[in-house]
Amino acid sequence: MGNRLSKIATRTGDDGTTGLGDGSRVQKDDARIAAIGDVDELNSQIGVLLCEPLPGNVRDLLVDIQHDLFDLGGELCIPGHSMIETRHLAQLDAWLADYNETLPPLKEFILPGGSRAAALAHVARTVCRRAERSIVALGRADKVNAAPRQYVNRLSDLLFVLARVLNRVDGGSDVLWDHERRK
Repeated sequence: MGNRLSKIATRTGDDGTTGLGDGSRVQKDDARIAAIGDVDELNSQIGVLLCEPLPGNVRDLLVDIQHDLFDLGGELCIPGHSMIETRHLAQLDAWLADYNETLPPLKEFILPGGSRAAALAHVARTVCRRAERSIVALGRADKVNAAPRQYVNRLSDLLFVLARVLNRVDGGSDVLWDHERRK
């Protein structure tokens, strides 16, 4: 890798543009930059979740996901490049199956909350959904591989499941939506 980040304050973006990984420059409000930014925010939100006490297996998979998200951002940064592969999707599917198996079936909608770690997983899930919308919007404006969109779609499901798992680890349970509550 060498000295890829030898200079942080380059001033090359002072004109409202930013460089892509292929050397081209686009406006900072370009759909591609919005998608990259939302993926970066998701990665940062997972970093906040990792500050919480977590079971080792959950911590390990979240760190793996952070690396995948960095790759996903790299893929978005280099038009036509591919870094997210079917193996990444298969890993998310396996984690989803394993953790879903440990949970009771849902009979009602749940509210985002419970333990602090679960609430942070729910925030990460909502940021993930925004990243997914940004990638879909980018796909309407420019060519984007399917795998990044599929990855964030499955990741948001996994974050929902992990929130449920983290509530149980903390000794609690899901916070159920009371559709019959009195106002």
